[in-house]
Amino acid sequence: MEGSDGGDARPRATGRGLLIVRNAASGTSVIRADPTATFSERLPEAVVHELVEGESLDEVVAAAMESDAPPAVLGIYGGDGSVSRMAHLARRYDRPLLAMPGGTFNHFVRALGLDDVDIAIDAFAAGSLVEVGVAEAIADDDEPITVLNVVSVGAYPALIEERERRSSLGKWLGGVAATWSALRRTEPLTIARGGQRARVWSVFVSAGRNDPERVATMQRQEPDASVLDVRIHHARGSRVRALASLAFGKRTAAVLRAVRLFPRDADIERLVVPELDLRVTPQPGHPSVFVHDGELVDRDPAGFRLRCRVVSDALRVYAPR
Repeated sequence: MEGSDGGDARPRATGRGLLIVRNAASGTSVIRADPTATFSERLPEAVVHELVEGESLDEVVAAAMESDAPPAVLGIYGGDGSVSRMAHLARRYDRPLLAMPGGTFNHFVRALGLDDVDIAIDAFAAGSLVEVGVAEAIADDDEPITVLNVVSVGAYPALIEERERRSSLGKWLGGVAATWSALRRTEPLTIARGGQRARVWSVFVSAGRNDPERVATMQRQEPDASVLDVRIHHARGSRVRALASLAFGKRTAAVLRAVRLFPRDADIERLVVPELDLRVTPQPGHPSVFVHDGELVDRDPAGFRLRCRVVSDALRVYAPR
């Protein structure tokens, strides 16, 4: 669903009424042009705030909303985690979102055709708003979390947890060390759904329909999200297959299929549902975690309840029509 943010409340194309929060720590593994000059030239009246170490995006936005001139639009330059958090705040404060690619993968903004900062600013200047659906994740009795791409439990969160433990090695070496450790340590976890239990390597829950050929549905595929697309990888194969399932590039997956390392189709269960309710129990001594949009969340070591639901037309984002 698309529309225009007309009326006197519409910020001017110069950026008046726009708050942009920039997460400089995002996307450090890729070479990316500094957007400072672009912001100054195209959005001279916008307020641009760069996050510093230890500063919370929630606190920055809350302070801005409590000021004498609260922003009419919330903007974010960062990776998927930062964009997801700002989307949550945009929903909380009922503000449209200007999302700009400043991370490594930029899954959500790419799904909306926002391949660079100028395209996003063009949409903002034109008042081109698109309503998109999101997923919400609720862990135990916590508040719902806005999810733009995917929620996952199992092999992928365990790999991220291993990588964060080795962050002092750098992203590349830490990733290699984490993968090697995961090849030796990854174990299936148990999920309970609708009175049935299963041992699985992983579960991926994506906002909206996704590529049927993939197990790790990391990247959102469509702006609209009226359903959850769930992939359950049952633990009937080796650890190598469990990690091979995390290949989300088509070429990599094709190579792994050719050498028969990719999970068998019979081991993957797909559900297309409006909501999902799981009880997640890891093996003793293994991490009790889940990941949403690349952000790792720790839970009780004994396990946790994870509920996911779709919310259609939940967020207004500046994007090309």
